[in-house]
Amino acid sequence: MKVTNIRFVTLAVIVLAAALCRLVPHPFNFTPIGAMALFGGAYFTRKAWAFVVPLLAMLVSDLILGFHSSMWAVYGSFILIVVLGMVLLRKITVGRILAASTLSSVLFFLITNFAVWMHPGSLYPKTFMGLIASYVAGLQFYQQDIFGNLFLNTVMGDLFFTTLMVGCFEWLKTKAPALDTVEA
Repeated sequence: MKVTNIRFVTLAVIVLAAALCRLVPHPFNFTPIGAMALFGGAYFTRKAWAFVVPLLAMLVSDLILGFHSSMWAVYGSFILIVVLGMVLLRKITVGRILAASTLSSVLFFLITNFAVWMHPGSLYPKTFMGLIASYVAGLQFYQQDIFGNLFLNTVMGDLFFTTLMVGCFEWLKTKAPALDTVEA
């Protein structure tokens, strides 16, 4: 196997392993969704793979977990989070991981709750105040859980899994310098 293929396979396995974490019991919203997108955006040098591999991993886990009417918002925010990874994690630092993880959580919240407001069967009027009511209700929906509320679970999950994935790959690069080689 070529050195560049080893890097690609390693990155893909890390993303797939993260996606499989969605299938084991976990606190609500403490998932690797944002982390998979950020990691893909940060490490796959071919832009297409940065989108395709995390999206396929997400799709595989969703085939098992099931779909809902707002999946377009989940996948749309996921694509935007890949772009965030490309931009914010060009250089990996603790501060950048913290910023990218937090921003991805906020972006995910805003887009998916916007989708709830836009849904034809939504109880919220299609006005600015209806949108605000949807966001407020979304925050109230995120009530008590492991970190105090489900929104904070999302933030902490993104931060935890991004740190774990980046940390694993950076550690692997110290053990196998060929992984530091950019894939073709």
